[in-house]
Amino acid sequence: MQISNNTTAFNVWKNYNSNIEGLQNSMAKLSSGSRIENAGDDASGLAMSERLRTQSRNTSAAAGNVENKLNYLQTADSWMQKMHDMLGRMGELAVMANDGTKSDIDRTVLQQEFAQMQDEIARITTGANAAGKFNGVALFQGGPGIMQQVGADGGQTFSSAAVDLTTASADDLGNGTTWGELIDSAGSITISAQPDAETAVTELQLGIDFLSGKRADVGAEMNRMEQTLDGLRSYEENIMATESRIRDVDVAKETSEMTKYQILQQVGTAMLAQANQLPGNVMQLFG
Repeated sequence: MQISNNTTAFNVWKNYNSNIEGLQNSMAKLSSGSRIENAGDDASGLAMSERLRTQSRNTSAAAGNVENKLNYLQTADSWMQKMHDMLGRMGELAVMANDGTKSDIDRTVLQQEFAQMQDEIARITTGANAAGKFNGVALFQGGPGIMQQVGADGGQTFSSAAVDLTTASADDLGNGTTWGELIDSAGSITISAQPDAETAVTELQLGIDFLSGKRADVGAEMNRMEQTLDGLRSYEENIMATESRIRDVDVAKETSEMTKYQILQQVGTAMLAQANQLPGNVMQLFG
């Protein structure tokens, strides 16, 4: 028997401290919801989960870019629908003006409305204060187009073709007339005379077809952006699920661990009390 060094008590105390640390660790994980509280818990898991978190956040930001582009395209399509409506009305006016029973005064009145439609399309598409904008960005004034990042990693970008529907547009409608001439109330296209009205009927139909082609381009890009957005959302969901499996605590498992450490801590307290009494037994040797 020894009294200077109670190795039994020391061993119980060592195990008791280990159980206390385990209990504290389990409680910390359960309270935070995270399996990895610091790098020491799982160094490789921490590194992987941080990469996944970055991917998830970048993907979410890219999805926001795509949603903005969809809103941009939807705005452009709405304005082009109004232009289609006005071209349709201009076509009606041209047909009415191509009528030998009407007087020059009648055609002058029709021409006034016709010119107003041209000016309104020009107001939407042309100039620094053009109505056709999205968040300050012109919708119909051509240029290099819009480039956006549509993925989580560098280089995952998409550039769209710019649409030019200004009065300066030289796009041919198919018979030598340009879009710019069609919507310029000061230019080769009027309905103030019957021969001009007859020509305008054909030019307006070509203009409607031309605008339909531009809308088809916008519509195709909208479909592409919707597919891109769906892909990003699915990717983000899978990344989050993977990160969760690495980082999040398994509550059921960790609760079992905490219960184990609680029991061991209680047993350790009792055993430490017993171990501390062992040196007292030496007194029995003195009778």
